[in-house]
Amino acid sequence: MRSHLVRTAVLEIYEEVRRQDARADEAMQRVLRREKALRSVERRAVADAVYGLLRLQGRVDHLLGRALQTRKLALKDLATPTQHLLRYAAFLIVGDEQQSAATAANLAGPEVAPYAWALELVASAGSLPDPSDPMEALAVATSLPRWLAKLWSEQLGEAETRSLAEALNQRAPLTIRANALKTTRDALAAALAAEGARVEPTPYSPDGLTFTSRTNVFALAAFKQGLFEVQDEGSQLIAEACNARPGQIVVDACAGAGGKSLALAAAMQNKGRLVACDRDGRRLDEFRLRSRRAGVHNWEARTVPEGSAGERRIGDLRGMADVVLVDAPCSGLGSLRRNPDARWRLTPEEVQTFPPRQREILARYSDLVRPGGLLVYATCSINRAENEDVGAAFLAAHPGFSPEPVSTLLGEARAKEIGAREHDLQLLPDRHGTDGFYLTGFRREGA
Repeated sequence: MRSHLVRTAVLEIYEEVRRQDARADEAMQRVLRREKALRSVERRAVADAVYGLLRLQGRVDHLLGRALQTRKLALKDLATPTQHLLRYAAFLIVGDEQQSAATAANLAGPEVAPYAWALELVASAGSLPDPSDPMEALAVATSLPRWLAKLWSEQLGEAETRSLAEALNQRAPLTIRANALKTTRDALAAALAAEGARVEPTPYSPDGLTFTSRTNVFALAAFKQGLFEVQDEGSQLIAEACNARPGQIVVDACAGAGGKSLALAAAMQNKGRLVACDRDGRRLDEFRLRSRRAGVHNWEARTVPEGSAGERRIGDLRGMADVVLVDAPCSGLGSLRRNPDARWRLTPEEVQTFPPRQREILARYSDLVRPGGLLVYATCSINRAENEDVGAAFLAAHPGFSPEPVSTLLGEARAKEIGAREHDLQLLPDRHGTDGFYLTGFRREGA
């Protein structure tokens, strides 16, 4: 592997994320698309290094800061390229690579040679003093921003915060959902094995498979034939909790690119009416492409803006839907494995903007539920204000709805196995291996 090419690409992407506020996945695509000479193993190395460095950025900065401080130096006072190269070298030491200080310095290039002594201190991190502030110590240990370490320690406790952060600091599994319109999970597993891919069944979703080796899934014939969709197991469970059935009217209120909509269509066996709504019509365009490959045709797309114009776009569905799914826009705190840069980009003030929007969307789409119908609320967040508090506020303002037991949504045995509470479920990466999804359901009273 040509380490100098990997290093150059890593630093360019990291600079875009750190200094230009770019999204890591978008910066990665731009750079790797341009650098056609990189081999596949080098591309994987670039991705692993960028995402790994972003996950461990808090710990890396702390260790480097402590090391440099022993000679009265500060990381922020160094030239920006040198800062990034030192971070890269420190990551190679403390991350999964577990390189020696000398090897890390060599891989990072000659610019870090004057600071080899600091990397030696990073490699023997136990000799560096820990922060005296307990919350700062927790933030460093978990590589979380201080505000997030504080939020989760208050809501989950310190031990669970540490366990959760450890899971979030690992690469997320690659999980897919067998498209029931075209195949079964067992048949899909056999087809993937024939292509040389190794998979294992997901423990909770009956349609899920997880790859146990690095695979370019989009190059597989099974993908091109529409036999599966890439979808986290937690996302699959949310779609399943809707209990969509053939012939029903089902509304996906915040459909986005349509991952859950496709799962709902499969549950409906392409029979009935599936309405995929989103305020961003461009995201629904991606759903159109995916639906063709998946063989889904019982759906329609609606761009639904905020305000009165949006009300008119869905007015004809009022009181008609058997099932409404509101997978609301959220902070995304449950998906930090996949979006590690988000932990450094989000602020507590931004997180606080989501609950009012979530309450508004939930109230708007609840009007579409018919008497006796089901409303499912979900987020990909681990935050009481976006989850339990939004559900409680909805019930207080809508006495015509009552909470639906999770045992009804997912079955009694599975709800117990997952560890669901009576009326809601918080999935956690460290406990369930999924992204951090939350779901709860409400039944509208009446026949």
